[in-house]
Amino acid sequence: MPTRRTALLTAAAGALAVAAPVHSALGSEGGSSRKSPRRKGSRGVRLELTAPGGRHPVGTVSAHLVDRARRDPWMPDRPQRELMVDVRYPARAVHGHPRAAQMQPGAAAGFAELNNLADVPADRVDWAATLTHAHEQAPVHAGTESLPVVLYSPGVMDPRTYGTTTADDLASRGFLVVVVDHTYDASAVEFPGGRVERTCLLAEFEATGGDEERVRALLKKTLGVRVADLRFVLDALRSALPPQLRRVADFSRVGAYGQSAGGFAALQWMHDDRRVRAAADLDGVLAFVQEDAQPGHYASVALDGVDRPFLLYGKDGHSPDTVPSWGELVRHSTGPHRSKELRGAAHGSFTDSQVLIPQLADALDLPGDVVKSLIGTVDPVASVAAQRTALASLFNGSLAG
Repeated sequence: MPTRRTALLTAAAGALAVAAPVHSALGSEGGSSRKSPRRKGSRGVRLELTAPGGRHPVGTVSAHLVDRARRDPWMPDRPQRELMVDVRYPARAVHGHPRAAQMQPGAAAGFAELNNLADVPADRVDWAATLTHAHEQAPVHAGTESLPVVLYSPGVMDPRTYGTTTADDLASRGFLVVVVDHTYDASAVEFPGGRVERTCLLAEFEATGGDEERVRALLKKTLGVRVADLRFVLDALRSALPPQLRRVADFSRVGAYGQSAGGFAALQWMHDDRRVRAAADLDGVLAFVQEDAQPGHYASVALDGVDRPFLLYGKDGHSPDTVPSWGELVRHSTGPHRSKELRGAAHGSFTDSQVLIPQLADALDLPGDVVKSLIGTVDPVASVAAQRTALASLFNGSLAG
């Protein structure tokens, strides 16, 4: 997202890769990724997400969670921390249950205003019109006795819903997936009743001027807040889920994954919390540094390693041999692990950009170098298929037996 704000963020925090939280672009796994978006009057280009590849339709509910035991770390005048989550799950019948929007209107407006996508004219896109393949309030799949629980943390400045492609797919394969908004870290968070928190306090990076110590302190705070959010969400779900989901959620089988800073948080949370049995990091560096290849200043997860399964999935050129913090994690870990490099991929290939950017390229005549900077040169269909396979393999093997 090379807007002025993003450029400053990138200079200050390369480790979180906030410059390009773009995502993978495609149609269905066997189909074309180059479908032309529809236009709707003056509201702009309308986009489509890839259908999940599992055998179940997907249901969804949203939840407003309030941590009354924690003052908001970004807004000290707020006496409690408020979060929004979406829960995806395998559904039974979905007829009569509408497909959920990827972003609610307020969240979509905040996403467009921040414009985290480099050189994409956000005001020409109808972000609120994109539908997921999850159906609101659909009944849980008949015969379901227990579902492993997997939490998703997005990249910095991305909304929770910018990882819908992988979340819906995992739900279609028999997982209960919880996608988490980190308030005041995301572009915008819309709460029940229409209240929208559009303050993204990671713009504080602008005030650092690239100062190493100030940047490092802000990166450490960002990680700490996210890990605390994930821990709280898991605790709160036991009572916050609707009864039909509370009966089937298996909290003895918990996993986590995320993109960029979200992947960092997922692995750090597993290190800190024995309840997390497996985690995947989608191109997130595990150190408090400004450049991905910079050694030192490692997080405790990299210094200590972990004894449970994990996946490191990097863009082209990212591996334990080239990302020092990944190398540290692998060296110190005793748990089974895989590291994969997605050739031709960019940092944003691990978000919904992989699916959406090709459509925008067609509709808005985006230059090839802009598309490449956002999602690389990897084939979008192959990219999504590879990510789905890798995540399903990790969580099936470690959570679903």
